[in-house]
Amino acid sequence: MTIKRIIVTDDDELVREAIFDELRLAGYEAIKARSGEELLSAYRAQAFDLVLCDLFMPGKDGLQIIRELLKDFPKAKIIAMSGGGFDGTLNLLRAAQLLGAKDILPKPFKREKLLQLVERVLAE
Repeated sequence: MTIKRIIVTDDDELVREAIFDELRLAGYEAIKARSGEELLSAYRAQAFDLVLCDLFMPGKDGLQIIRELLKDFPKAKIIAMSGGGFDGTLNLLRAAQLLGAKDILPKPFKREKLLQLVERVLAE
């Protein structure tokens, strides 16, 4: 079995590190990106099996990342994550799905939900 490569981007360092740690413990090769720009650059250098992308970030937001990534890499598998924006009231997860995200992950989430979703999207 080939180890699956996953890139995680979230502007919240604690969230990014927690997801990274859970993925590594589950046996995935995980890479961290601090921004949308960093994610796109890393993906263009070497494609990943899965992208976990926060929607609300400074610079390029998650919706922009999804659009750009799928324009250049139509088969990219993306899970969009969101806690509802900077104040928690805006839900763009449905928009992310309409743009082509394979699935969505509302924050906060439990470890089991993260790993179950990752496994399911990778199996598609």
